[in-house]
Amino acid sequence: MTELFTPEKIKLNAHFRDKWEAIRATGEILVEAGHIKNDYIPQMMEREKLTTTYMGNGLAIPHGTNEAKQFISSTGICVIQVPEGVDFGDGNIAYILVGIAAMSDEHLDILSQIAIFCSDEENVKRLSQAKSKEAIIEMFQGGN
Repeated sequence: MTELFTPEKIKLNAHFRDKWEAIRATGEILVEAGHIKNDYIPQMMEREKLTTTYMGNGLAIPHGTNEAKQFISSTGICVIQVPEGVDFGDGNIAYILVGIAAMSDEHLDILSQIAIFCSDEENVKRLSQAKSKEAIIEMFQGGN
């Protein structure tokens, strides 16, 4: 998981009008990093329409539909910190967005690790208040 979390794929102190703008931003980071083609982003929007990617405890994990796999060049992950939060509907406020695109089922292990870490609401709070990209990387890699 170490090589997936890199400073250029982490954005601090983001502000979004709505979840659609937030989802687009996660996709744009993955495009800039070369993990996906632009065509993946509409599939992320479609996925959100099918069922929310809000996972609870202030965490959302935007990703594409199964049909979007053709637009993935390599497995990638990005993190966006939204200290003021963004509403994902029904009062579900996300403070941390983890955008993901995966070539195969390899993302399931990554998602599992993220879910376990973020199952503790205190960890999500620490991520949302982190002052550096390196601090976020360290938290996800099991440090403090």
